[in-house]
Amino acid sequence: MEDEENLKTHNVEAMDATGQHSGKKRKKQKEVAIFGNYRNYYGYRIEQGLEEDPRIKVMRKEWFEGKNCLDIGCNSGLITIAIAKKFGCQKILGIDIDSARIQEAYWNLRKIVTKSEIKKRSVADKSSDAETNNIIIDPIDKTGQTETTQNHSDSHLFDQVSFCKDNFVFGWSVPGDKMYDTILCLSVTKWIHLNWGDEGLVTLFSKVWRLLKPGGLFILEPQPWKSYVSNRQVSEVASTNYKNLSIFPQHFQEILLDKIGFRKIKNLSSSLNGSKTGFNRPILALWK
Repeated sequence: MEDEENLKTHNVEAMDATGQHSGKKRKKQKEVAIFGNYRNYYGYRIEQGLEEDPRIKVMRKEWFEGKNCLDIGCNSGLITIAIAKKFGCQKILGIDIDSARIQEAYWNLRKIVTKSEIKKRSVADKSSDAETNNIIIDPIDKTGQTETTQNHSDSHLFDQVSFCKDNFVFGWSVPGDKMYDTILCLSVTKWIHLNWGDEGLVTLFSKVWRLLKPGGLFILEPQPWKSYVSNRQVSEVASTNYKNLSIFPQHFQEILLDKIGFRKIKNLSSSLNGSKTGFNRPILALWK
């Protein structure tokens, strides 16, 4: 699979005039997502069998714990929720331009919390049965964690995580003078660039800088130019903007440091294990 251009393309059996399978194969039409708002994006992004997105492995707890965070282009919210759960954000808001993806994000949040509640009740029932029958249960499981620790409720995620449908670059405005400690923008820049040109990209970077508190952190995963080439014809707007772009991904670091005003940058990972072919991208951490 090479980047997003092959997402949602499958061979399926064709039907004959009677509605029966003809045995012939035809290609299902590729999903069109002009903003990169693919369904099941993380299923394509992550290798099967992994419990978490490998990008989270290069992130540090101190960047999120007790912090007010923002995730731009959150899609179905799985990264947003995983960061809140693993690192303990005070608050994290996921914003996406697609209302369907935001609905999925809230559905995923409810599913994760419900699953943890069921697991918690199961452990409580097991402990109750053991007490009734005077059975001693070893509280340490195979991972070395106590069941109480491993199966705590995730209901607090409802207070930590929220989602918003809006256009971050040209639509969304922050209420009051609210600012963030950490802002994420993972595999989103290309779609902003293709839909709103160089102006959109620079507006994104400038807005992020303004919304960050002094010393705040911007975590950016830009797509490479070859990915632009693959998606330049996703819409007429994208095709036109593509021809007129004068800023390229290799210029991003210079713009962010010299023009926007970030004071320090670090490449967290140039290649991540567990990401499928076409998704091995650098992740940059920039400090205001």
